[in-house]
Amino acid sequence: MQPNSATSRAPALEGILDRHPEGVLLAHRACPRGADAIAAAYAARTPGYRTEEHPADWHRYGRAAGYRRNAEMIALGADGCAAFIRGGSPGSTSTVRLASAAGIPVWLRTQP
Repeated sequence: MQPNSATSRAPALEGILDRHPEGVLLAHRACPRGADAIAAAYAARTPGYRTEEHPADWHRYGRAAGYRRNAEMIALGADGCAAFIRGGSPGSTSTVRLASAAGIPVWLRTQP
C-alpha cells in the first residue's frame, strides 16, 4: 500500500468519524497533493465531515511558512491529530511533537 494512497487513509478517517458521529472538522494544510489532499477529498465527499483549510503563507514567511502554519493550527486546539508521515517528513514530525506537547492525542501512521 502506498503511503499517500487514498486506500491507506480511508480506514483511519472512517474510524475517526465512527468515534465522533456528531461530526468531525478536518483542519488541513491545503496542500495540492499528498496526505492532506487525500484526506480533504475524502472529507469533502463524506457526510459528517467538514473541512477547514490552513494554507501556508510562503510569500511572507519563506521556508518557515509551513512550520509557522503548523504551529498556528496546533495553537487553535483540537480533539486529536491524525498524522501520516512518510520518510520522516520534518514538517509533519514537528507538528506531531507540537500536538503531543499541547496535550492533543495523536494518531500516527508512518511509512519509510
